[in-house]
Amino acid sequence: MQQSRKRCVMILLWAIIWVFLFMEEGANSDPQHNLLISACSQYNVTNFKDFSTNLNATFLKLRKELRNNNYFATADQAATYTMVQCRNYLSSSDCLACFDAASIRIRKCSAANGARVIYDGCFLRYESNNFYTQSTGEGHTMICGNHTASNPTSFNASLGGLLNDLQVATPRIDGFFAASKKEVSGNKTVYGVAQCIETISKSGCQNCMAVVYSDIQQCPPNSDGRAINWGCFLRYSESPFFADNQTTDIAPFLKNEGSSKKDALIGGLVGGIGFLLLVLAVFFWFRSSRRKQMEPRGDILEATELQGPVNYNYRDLNLATRNFSLENKLGGGGFGDVYKGALKNGKVVAVKKLAIAQSLRAKADFESEVRIISNVRHRNLLRLLGCCSKGAELLLVYEFMPNSSLDKFLFGEKKGSLNWKQRYDIMLGTAKGLAYLHEEFYLRIIHRDIKPSNILLDHDFQPKISDFGLARLLPQDPTHLSSKFAGTMGYTAPEYAIHGQLSEKVDAYSYGVLVLEIISSQKSSETNSNSDDKFLLKRAWSLYENNRHEELVDETLNGSEYDAEDVRKVIEIALLCTQASAASRPTMSEVVILLRSEGTLNRRPATKPIFIESDKVVREATSASIGSSASYTSGSRPPSPRSLVAKSSLAD
Repeated sequence: MQQSRKRCVMILLWAIIWVFLFMEEGANSDPQHNLLISACSQYNVTNFKDFSTNLNATFLKLRKELRNNNYFATADQAATYTMVQCRNYLSSSDCLACFDAASIRIRKCSAANGARVIYDGCFLRYESNNFYTQSTGEGHTMICGNHTASNPTSFNASLGGLLNDLQVATPRIDGFFAASKKEVSGNKTVYGVAQCIETISKSGCQNCMAVVYSDIQQCPPNSDGRAINWGCFLRYSESPFFADNQTTDIAPFLKNEGSSKKDALIGGLVGGIGFLLLVLAVFFWFRSSRRKQMEPRGDILEATELQGPVNYNYRDLNLATRNFSLENKLGGGGFGDVYKGALKNGKVVAVKKLAIAQSLRAKADFESEVRIISNVRHRNLLRLLGCCSKGAELLLVYEFMPNSSLDKFLFGEKKGSLNWKQRYDIMLGTAKGLAYLHEEFYLRIIHRDIKPSNILLDHDFQPKISDFGLARLLPQDPTHLSSKFAGTMGYTAPEYAIHGQLSEKVDAYSYGVLVLEIISSQKSSETNSNSDDKFLLKRAWSLYENNRHEELVDETLNGSEYDAEDVRKVIEIALLCTQASAASRPTMSEVVILLRSEGTLNRRPATKPIFIESDKVVREATSASIGSSASYTSGSRPPSPRSLVAKSSLAD
C-alpha cells in the first residue's frame, strides 16, 4: 500500500511539473492533441523507483532536444529507452506542447515496462528493451473518419495518387518525412502526410510504409483517415492540417532511382549480350550434367516456393529466456510450455518448447509443419517467426502478445474487463483468421482446437489465433477420417469427436462455442450458477427457443454499451455454427459477412445442436484409434491451389 502511494505521489508531482512547463511554452497554439492510441504493457518493472528515476531523466533529455528545434529524439538510461517524434509541420512550441501532453498521459501506465501514446501531432514511446530499429509489427491499425468526402469518385482518384506518391517518396527523403496535397475537382484539395522514425533504415521505412499504405485503403471514401505502425505514420484529410508553404517537393523522389543510369545500363546490356548467351549455354550444360546425379525430392513442401522460417540459435534462445526460467514462463499446454524471451536486438518474443515424441517421424513432421506455418500471414493469426532444433529440443519462436490469452479476460483474474466493442472485435477478427486458413491460404488448414486459451490479444486487444500444433492440412478427399482425435472437449464438433470426420466445419463449430463464451463469460464445460444448472450450449439454445437471448449476456457488461438486437444476431450466428449437421453450418467467410451485415438474420438455426456433456462417449469412440493424424507424408500430393474471389467484406 505504501509503495502504491509513493507511485501516485511521484506521478502527481511530475504531472504538475509538466503542466507548468506546458503553460510556459505556450499551450494556446495548435499541437494537434487528437489522441489516436494510448497503450500500456501488461507487465510491470521489477524496481519501480529506479525505473521511474531513469524514465524521468530520459524525458528531460527528450524535452531538451525538442527545445533545440528538433522534431525527433531518443534517450536511454540503464535499460530504459524512450523516443519522441513530432510531425515536421508543427512549430517548435506546438511540438513541445504535444510532447508535454503525451508525457502526462503516458505516466498513467504507472509501473508498466512499456507504453506508447500517439497524437495527430506527435508520438511518445518507452520500453525496457531497445526498440529503436523496430519498423513493423503486429498492432498496426488504421483510424477512419466518420464523414464521406464531398465528391467520393473524384476524391478517391486524387487520394489514390497522393497516398501512392507518399509511400514511394518518403523512404527516399532525408528524415523520412513528406507533406503533400492534390487537387480534387470542384475546387477541393486532399492533404497527406507520411513519416517514419529516423532510427530505422530506408528499407525499414519502405516496409513500414507498405503496411500503413495497405491499412489506410480501408478508409476511403471517408474524408479523413490515419494508419499507424510501430515505425511510421500516414494521414490524409479533405481539410488542411498543415500550411501550404509546408508542403514537400516530392517530385524528384518519385523518379525511378535507376533512371539516371538507364543509358549506361542499356549500352552495357547490348554490349554484353553475346557474353550472356555464352554464360547461359555453359550453365545449362552444367545443370543437365548434374541433374542425373541428383536424387528426386519426395517432400512436396520442398517443391513449393514458400519462404522457410528463420533458424534461431539455441544458445541465443536460451539466453533470451534466461535458461527457460520459471520467471519467464508465460504458460503451458498439451504441446509444451511457452516462455518470454528478449533477443539481442531488443525484440521480445514467445518461445515454445514442444513436448512431442523425439522420433525421426516427429522431426520430419516438425520441419514440414513449421515450413507451412511460417508462411501463414494474416493480422488475426499469430506470426511464427522461426524455429530451433537441437538434439531433443524442438523450439518455436512466435511474436509476443502483451495482453496474453482471451481466457484470462473471460474466466480468469481479468474477467469483466472487456467491453462489448472489444468482444465484438475479437469475434470478428477470429472469424477472419479462420476464413483465411480455410479459404485464402494456398493450402487449406484446419486448426482443430479453437478455444479462448488459443486466442491471444495484442496491444489493442485485437485477436491472434495461436497454437497450430494441432493443425493439419485437409486432404483432397472430403470424406477423410482422421485416425487420431485432437482437440478439447466442449469445443469439438460431434462428428469429429465421435466419428473422426474432419472438415472446416469442425472449426466453425468450435468458433460458435467460443462466441457464446465471449458473450456470456461462462465456460462451455461448466454449468452456470443459476438454478437451471445447464451447460453453455444447452443454456444458449434454451434461451433462444424462448426468445430470451439477452439473458446469456455477461452480467458485468454495461447494458448501454451494446444494442440488444446486435447481441441477438451474434448469438444466432453462434448457434448456426453449432448445428448438428456440419453441412448446415456456415463457412467462416459467411460468418464474417453475417457479423458485418446490418439488422437481424434472414435465417435462423434449422437444427438443434447435439449436447455432449461428458467426454465418455469420445473416449470410447477414440480408444481404438491408431496411427498418425498427419495428412501428408513424403511423396503425397497436396490439394491444388484454390481460385480466390476477392470479397470486399473480407478485405484485410
